[in-house]
Amino acid sequence: MTNPADRLVDLLDLEQIELNIFRGRSPDESLQRVFGGQVAGQALVAAGRTTDGDRPVHSLHAYFLRPGRPGVPIVYQVERVRDGRSFTTRRVVAVQQGRTIFNLTASFHQPEPGFEQQLPMPEVPEPEKLPTLRDELREQLGDLPDALERMGRRMPFDIRYVERLRWSKEELEGVEPRSAVWMRAVGPLGDDPLVHTCAVTYASDMMLLDAVRVPIEPLWGSRGFDIASLDHAMWFHRPFRADEWFVYQQESPIATGGRGLARGQIFDRHGQLLVSVMQEGLFRRLQG
Repeated sequence: MTNPADRLVDLLDLEQIELNIFRGRSPDESLQRVFGGQVAGQALVAAGRTTDGDRPVHSLHAYFLRPGRPGVPIVYQVERVRDGRSFTTRRVVAVQQGRTIFNLTASFHQPEPGFEQQLPMPEVPEPEKLPTLRDELREQLGDLPDALERMGRRMPFDIRYVERLRWSKEELEGVEPRSAVWMRAVGPLGDDPLVHTCAVTYASDMMLLDAVRVPIEPLWGSRGFDIASLDHAMWFHRPFRADEWFVYQQESPIATGGRGLARGQIFDRHGQLLVSVMQEGLFRRLQG
């Protein structure tokens, strides 16, 4: 299986080992910890698999409790908290080697009519007019280091930064804590709405904390901080496909006390707000 989009779908296809217990793979990659978006996406799959499937998820709230170990399976234990007339609630605990590493609460809502309003999407160039992330990295770095080349081949999303990346401290002067990227899966993900929701959950953790870092250091290159996601919340407003272009707008209202808060909005290319995201991350300066 060489297509990264196929690998993402496979990663989200959990094995059911008991009525409310599922097991997910954790790829054995050269990372210090399991990618948080993977754990969040798999946990949401586990929650969704215990519902009737007629109620889309409308929100999730999660905490990253311990770093997961790459290459070690993760077990997801689902508690069926409530099945109401309009809402379904599930709580998921992710366990690896007997230790809880993550928990999530997800709420599912029966679609119903209601009024609509939203703030407009900020103006951004179309994705076709922007370089791919790999092209932008090659332009700056020439031949990519082996680690970046392997990462690029495995990346399940095409990522295009709305503003050109900054590579020096001088370029960061006066920059506001904001970032934006166009994204879409690099291949088709099928027609299961839960897969698309979980794929965007996976993607939402890929670069949200970039907004905190933008004024402090270049996003690519040597990193001055050890960064870890602490908690994550998402609200899903409208149906969408993760294999069609969406723009992920991010900003950081505050960073203090070793923690940075970031919020994001995901729009389709027609300007409809699809998803809202909030995340807090831990930022500890590396020594040396």
